[in-house]
Amino acid sequence: MVDTTQVAVTILDKEYLIGCPEGERERLTASARLLDRKMREIRSTGRVIGADRVAVMAALNIAHELIQCRDLETEQERDLRARLKMLQEKIDAVLEEGEGSAPKL
Repeated sequence: MVDTTQVAVTILDKEYLIGCPEGERERLTASARLLDRKMREIRSTGRVIGADRVAVMAALNIAHELIQCRDLETEQERDLRARLKMLQEKIDAVLEEGEGSAPKL
């Protein structure tokens, strides 16, 4: 069973009490600060009015950034796999060469 505590976070000058598992407090407060910052940025443009709309736009921006990070991570994983395959092929080729030139007993 996971123990939870109530953590107070402030987003756009409004305080929320959030149930948080032990050991996750820092991540929760960091998430709240990120959301607060994004919402303030959006609100400051003056193009989006209303806390609900600001929250939705902030959520969309954060989700977009998350998807971009995942896509980049996937691309980097593909590159890494290709490099590892190439290295393994080189190692195999060197080992095969070495077996052919080793003295026979």
